[in-house]
Amino acid sequence: MGQLPQSVLFACDHNAVRSPMAEGIMKRLYGTETYVQSVGVMNDLEIDGFAIAVCKEIGVELERHRSRSFEEMEEMGEMLSGFDVVVTLSPASQRRALELTRYYHIKIEYWPIMDPTGIGETREQKLNAYRQTRDQLVKRLKETWGG
Repeated sequence: MGQLPQSVLFACDHNAVRSPMAEGIMKRLYGTETYVQSVGVMNDLEIDGFAIAVCKEIGVELERHRSRSFEEMEEMGEMLSGFDVVVTLSPASQRRALELTRYYHIKIEYWPIMDPTGIGETREQKLNAYRQTRDQLVKRLKETWGG
């Protein structure tokens, strides 16, 4: 198990499902011990309602999350170079993070976390897919940094 980094950035495609879930769960597990943010390759979707619902089941609040892209984060004055670790949760975010950090010494980790969007027909099937993603994130966080 690695030592908890001082700052972590989670990235996925839209910053609407996986990366905000990871951000919220990490904050719940480790509190203020680590500075945690999340971004997407694009910001074209709002936070996903199913992501909000399944995180609420484990006491993680995502309602106030505002999606943003890598570029928007930097425009808001938060530099990628300021993070110790960038955890990418999708192939597109892995490529983008590697492109943007090629001149920095930043650890980039790829966690192949399932994208639950588009899985299932009924509300319950959809919720179950999102729960799987949530539980994968919880497991990977605990395996990586303990808890």
